[in-house]
Amino acid sequence: MNLQQSGGYPRRDFLKTMTTAGALLPFAAAMAESGKQQPSPKVKRLITIFSKHLHWLDAQPLAETVSRIGFDGIDLAVRAKGHVLPERVEQDLPRVVEIIRQAGLQVPMMVTDISKATDPHVEKILKTASALGIGYYRTAYLPYDFSKSIDANLKIFQAQLQELADMNRHYRIRGACQNHSGVRFSSALWDLWLVLKEIHSEWLGCQFDIRHAMVEGANTWPISLRALAPFVNTVDIKDSFWSKVDGKWKIEYCPLGEGMVDFAGFFALLN
Repeated sequence: MNLQQSGGYPRRDFLKTMTTAGALLPFAAAMAESGKQQPSPKVKRLITIFSKHLHWLDAQPLAETVSRIGFDGIDLAVRAKGHVLPERVEQDLPRVVEIIRQAGLQVPMMVTDISKATDPHVEKILKTASALGIGYYRTAYLPYDFSKSIDANLKIFQAQLQELADMNRHYRIRGACQNHSGVRFSSALWDLWLVLKEIHSEWLGCQFDIRHAMVEGANTWPISLRALAPFVNTVDIKDSFWSKVDGKWKIEYCPLGEGMVDFAGFFALLN
């Protein structure tokens, strides 16, 4: 679980909200090789912060700051302009992870620019992260090629992500495709579901972002979550609302609980 864009919302209030909604209970289902949903072990969900929001801090002050705030860990940016650069992952990732763990924090996940198995440095990133015990990583966003049909695009995405799932299996680390609002792959959510159910691998799943899901479907997000549920392995938590600026509608981020995201409904359905 990754807490993003929380603004000034105190952790104690966020935890109170989550506990009320039952959000600290285990995920109700996990992806099994058989494809059936099985109850997951009762473990506490980790609440991490995306390191992008503290990008101006080096590893030591980053770890100290996040520890003081009270998060369980850090969702580390291992990508261009991130805290760890892809070309230096073998040298820098072990050092940064050690600094974070010395502060009493965990590094269960990371955000990458990985979109396919042939990307530069991809094997070094996955091998190094897996050896350090990082269990999940977010993939890069995939753009549609509108000179081709939607069906042709989905076939390309499926083949591309299948190769990535196979590589993830080899290095024992799970990928997560975030549903992000817009016109890219995963924005509509049904396209991500179609591809993931065909790949059907526990090594490639979904990072479900309730804020983006509600932007694209304020009323239909429960259907999307139910469809993607077998593939969800990490979750993004943030809030926003529609605002009209200079005659145009746009999305504004806001502290948790002040926007349009139905957290009580989301956590209840998630559990």
